[in-house]
Amino acid sequence: MAEVAADPLVGATVIAADDEYGTAPLLRKEFDLAADHGDLVSATLTATALGVVDLEISGQPIAPDVLTPGWSSYEWRIRYRSYDVTALLPAAGGKAAIGASLGNGWYRGRIGFTGGIALYGDELGLVARLDLTYADDHVQTIVTDDSWKSGPSTTTDNQIYDGQTIDARRAQPGWSCPGFDDNSWTGVRALDFDPGRLTAPIGPPVIRHESIKPVAILTSPSGKTLIDFGQNLVGWLRFTVSGQPGDEIVITHAEVLENGELGTRPLRTAKQTDRFILSGGEDFFEPTKTFHGFRYVEVTGWPGELTPDSLEAVVVSSDLRRIGTFECSDELVNQLHRNVIWGQRGNFLDVPTDCPQRDERLGWTGDIAAFAPTAAYNFDVKDFLADWLRDLAEEQLHAGGRVPFVAPDVLKLRPREGEIEHNQPVTALWGDAAVWVPWTLYEAYGDQQILTDQYESMVEHARAIERSLSDNGLWDTGFQFADWLDPDAPPEAAGDAKADKGVVATACAYRTAVLVAWTAELLGHPADHDHFAKLADDLKAAFNKEYVDDHGIITSDCATVYALAIHFDLIDEAKREFAGNRLAELAEKAGYRVSTGFAGTPFVCWALSETGHLDTAYKLLLEKENPSWLYPVTMGATTIWERWDSMLPDGSINPGEMTSFNHYALGAVADWLHKVVVGIDAAEPGYSRIRIAPQPGGGLTSASGTICTPHGEVRSSWTVDGGEFALDVTVPNDCSAEVVLPGQPAETVSSGHHHFTAQLT
Repeated sequence: MAEVAADPLVGATVIAADDEYGTAPLLRKEFDLAADHGDLVSATLTATALGVVDLEISGQPIAPDVLTPGWSSYEWRIRYRSYDVTALLPAAGGKAAIGASLGNGWYRGRIGFTGGIALYGDELGLVARLDLTYADDHVQTIVTDDSWKSGPSTTTDNQIYDGQTIDARRAQPGWSCPGFDDNSWTGVRALDFDPGRLTAPIGPPVIRHESIKPVAILTSPSGKTLIDFGQNLVGWLRFTVSGQPGDEIVITHAEVLENGELGTRPLRTAKQTDRFILSGGEDFFEPTKTFHGFRYVEVTGWPGELTPDSLEAVVVSSDLRRIGTFECSDELVNQLHRNVIWGQRGNFLDVPTDCPQRDERLGWTGDIAAFAPTAAYNFDVKDFLADWLRDLAEEQLHAGGRVPFVAPDVLKLRPREGEIEHNQPVTALWGDAAVWVPWTLYEAYGDQQILTDQYESMVEHARAIERSLSDNGLWDTGFQFADWLDPDAPPEAAGDAKADKGVVATACAYRTAVLVAWTAELLGHPADHDHFAKLADDLKAAFNKEYVDDHGIITSDCATVYALAIHFDLIDEAKREFAGNRLAELAEKAGYRVSTGFAGTPFVCWALSETGHLDTAYKLLLEKENPSWLYPVTMGATTIWERWDSMLPDGSINPGEMTSFNHYALGAVADWLHKVVVGIDAAEPGYSRIRIAPQPGGGLTSASGTICTPHGEVRSSWTVDGGEFALDVTVPNDCSAEVVLPGQPAETVSSGHHHFTAQLT
């Protein structure tokens, strides 16, 4: 069989519509299949776009993908995808057509909270190549070139933040089918484009994950019609409706209600509003060139009676396989974990975003640095995050070694005037994503390739930290987010944390130096290993000299600094016990309410359980008063909130500018649920050896969890009945597990199912 060209888009030109007819042009190409080379054996369509594109062949979508090609650092990486479209084509000698519907997406749309629009380019484009292979090995090729035609679509406006307007009166049935009359359409022109930017994807596409029907239709105090879907989700609505021509249905999306009305203030400038103009016949609407974060929608202009069967919400996310589960005897904790899952699903939409609803939706590095271990247990995110890390590395390379606050970095394209922090060389935790995320993926999946691919990025970040240190060996100068969103900080000053920023930054620097040293040793770079091991030792010495007094009190004496020092193994062994006791004391003084922000929250329960204060960790987990993990659950949350009190106890929305109700970072506590409560952890990267060491407490009478590892499913399930602890374990083939029961020595078991009992004291 003849080979298709090694470059799957060779010969294809990036084309744009001569007339955009609004904002979302249609492109089409009709062609005849070869008739004298035998049967059609295979057909592969490879394509990408400047913007987003929906592709069809003869009226049928080519794949379940949406928002293709997604968002990457377009300056250097525009991802294409290849599709087997054989089943969509007629027999040899038949007629077919390719259709493409373009939209602004992230490329030309409004993106970033600084008001940027068309940050990557002001023209939408398509590049595509269809290779048809016949029985005699003949290959027929159709490419984007000046023979294509362009015409108007039903979409008259589309923005990621603001929504999509669809006018059904503009519909052209059959526009992507052969035989369509396109005489009124215009032509296309070639765009100047560097094909070196084209790259194969690493991560999965974005898909429609599921659909959800409304749970209630409400009337607000002002008389507005509201629909409750019962779950904060990310996606859009779709429906079929009939009405008078020119009538308009307006749908506005938001996450919460306030005083019975749609709570839109947290959206800031994002409109999250779709508009549908009726044709007078039966119209189907689905706005695939935008997405919204919402649980509630406000509907105006609906013709006739609106019922729960009238429409549905489509959940959109990257195509990620769920691999981890968790459940326990406390239903509030179970709901907390479900909130973590929904928060991850909604924000893992091609890029690991901070939130999916307001005028932001950016790939904040600090959020994923904190959340990566939880993410890697819940879903198989190996390829998803590997793809994002390529963008991070490209941004870093072109920023002189500085890891950006967000990747892709739109802040550099339109920074806020006078914002000094955007000129800083490097920041802790946020920048540390360059090191912490690849190491997490290696531990979770056991594949060294991610470390090899990201090694230069990891090393460069560690060297950037080294250049940022003061003469005293501390990272105590320059801008830092540090313990962002400390619950004691005022709503208008999210960075005013209790934790000293130098303490937080130096602790993070130490962890990064350790991980880079380990990576260098693993990959066979002895000089780098020695260099960064010494850097880690120097940071540890400086930390203990400057920040830890003779009694063991750490500068700023708050929960975050002790959590970081303990979990990162930063403090001298002689003072570790004091630090654990002090952390437990601070938790008790706070009434077991959370007192940590972005930096401390992922590690505070870990630090408590690691220093013998398991009961305190459970009390912190199970507290219901604000601020706590369970307070949002008691308030009806179905995702993780950005602030502990995004909604106040009286049902009003937190007055802070940043008040998202779907923000996964603080859900990082689920890593502790997985590895301590259920007790499943990797004793070696990729779970070739497993550690199962559940630590019951908090009054829980049972907990169970599973994770599908590269070797098979691992399961841990325990119950407490009176004073008896019973544990059931499943170990996959060709693996062994170290099982540790409470108060018992470790026992090594081989693959299979195992049952254990122990008496609790």
